[in-house]
Amino acid sequence: MSAPRFDHEKLNVSQASIKFIAWATELISKVKGKAAVKDQLDRASTSIPLNIAEGNGKFAIKDRCRFLDFARGSALECAACLDVLVAKKLSDEAAVWSGKQQLFEIVSMLMGLINSLTARIGEEPGDVLVSSRARARVRA
Repeated sequence: MSAPRFDHEKLNVSQASIKFIAWATELISKVKGKAAVKDQLDRASTSIPLNIAEGNGKFAIKDRCRFLDFARGSALECAACLDVLVAKKLSDEAAVWSGKQQLFEIVSMLMGLINSLTARIGEEPGDVLVSSRARARVRA
């Protein structure tokens, strides 16, 4: 008998984001000294699957896309954290390469999901991600 699985656990992107957390946690443990970027990488990496799960639980496509976009933003933030680790000489290019590759795949999968969902409602991805309040400011 297999354990019940939540819907978000069945998504490849959710599984990939959990694998990235394991990878990032190992990298963070190897970085010596105290650096704010270590905490930032930990928080941003954790945010990816949390937003995927929350978004996948939303019934409205616009809400689902909004959370998937938050997850995409967190993945991009993680990529920047890896760049900062290299720039500060706390890690090297070779050590972060695998993580950057994983993040590229995660961002690609998230964009695919967002594009697929927005195609269902006949809107451009950017239209779904911009709030109605922001649209009103643009029109004014």
